Amino acid sequence: MEVDVLDLKNPDLYVASVPHEIFKRLRNEDPLHWNAEIDGSGFWSVTRYNDIVAISKDPARFSSAREHGGHRIFDELTFGLGAAGTGGTLTEAPMISMDPPAHVNYRRMVTPGFTPTRMRALEDQVRSRASAILDRLEGRADCEFISEVAAELPIQVLAELLGVPQEDRHKLFAWSNTMIGEDDPELRSGPAEIATALREISEYSLKLWHERIAKPGGDLISMLATSRIDGEAMSMERYLGTFILLVVAGNETTRNSISGGLVALTDSLAERRRLIEHPELLASAVSEIVRYVTPVMHMRRTAVCDVEMRGKLVRAGDKVIMWYSSANRDEEIFQDSFRFDIGRAGQPHLGFGIGEHYCLGARLAELQLRIFFDEFLKRFPTAEPCGPIRRMRSNFINGIKEMPVRLHPA
Repeated sequence: MEVDVLDLKNPDLYVASVPHEIFKRLRNEDPLHWNAEIDGSGFWSVTRYNDIVAISKDPARFSSAREHGGHRIFDELTFGLGAAGTGGTLTEAPMISMDPPAHVNYRRMVTPGFTPTRMRALEDQVRSRASAILDRLEGRADCEFISEVAAELPIQVLAELLGVPQEDRHKLFAWSNTMIGEDDPELRSGPAEIATALREISEYSLKLWHERIAKPGGDLISMLATSRIDGEAMSMERYLGTFILLVVAGNETTRNSISGGLVALTDSLAERRRLIEHPELLASAVSEIVRYVTPVMHMRRTAVCDVEMRGKLVRAGDKVIMWYSSANRDEEIFQDSFRFDIGRAGQPHLGFGIGEHYCLGARLAELQLRIFFDEFLKRFPTAEPCGPIRRMRSNFINGIKEMPVRLHPA
């Protein structure tokens, strides 16, 4: 397939797997590639690591703000939660769709929930939850890995961080799928479904807000409800957008790194044996899993002025898509970049982004992944997928919806 006629926005390209060979060609032949759109104005695809780093660290020229289109390929003002016609809209942007200084101010509201001290305090709780999830698999020959395992740990931890009852975690999980599943009919059937989900999230999160105002605690909702910017509380719309962001980001990255990590460890059995024999490599193995899987495949910026890059003119108003999936396989940065290597050192991956929008929950995701694979490989060292793997239809999330796993040798 010729890269000059491809539309990388097409979610069908990602159903079988991430199209790494296409990204490789773009890196080598046209690393700043103009992508025409059938239903849009087109966008620049950025596929080299160093270019993405430079753009991410230059918010003055490359904006994440909703008024310029936001952080996704589609324009948030005409599609998604900020759009008219969804049956429910958010006119105020969450912090992921802000530029500095506003982004920094809102980020500070929840930063205390992700400090190294807080992460260390969570370690025993995360291990206890991981162990309880895996205890339920003892004596079984197989399981449906996504619903029973990969999704369970991050959504349980998220419920704990938000200070909500564990029995409500299934609501959080369903809402998260609806929010990010706009291209997968199994996850979102249409505008009416997102309007219903938005109404339910609004009612649920507003109830939490009022409860925390009356009786604040150490959870993330209390931080949002009681924090002030220039003496003023967060608006209800901005709070709702932030709540949705926490729900989605709090489980998608970890869930899909767990499932993608098991696939990588199955495809690279020598690396699995190496990890089992050398558990001291767990930290670097987790970093390699996130690099190799890259659960969030892209983020967008919009040029706010004319910028010359790689001998081409990116005009003010042009969409610029940063393909993390490509950058994390960049041969100029990662030696033998297509190899899964649990001891890999060197440049950091871009699986959590870089710059001011670096993932706030990155350390929490790494903590969960490290504990999960430590516990899982001790109990099920030979576990492997044993049936069709059904992937999400999405150009944004590298996700697996269903994956049967054999827990013990046949």
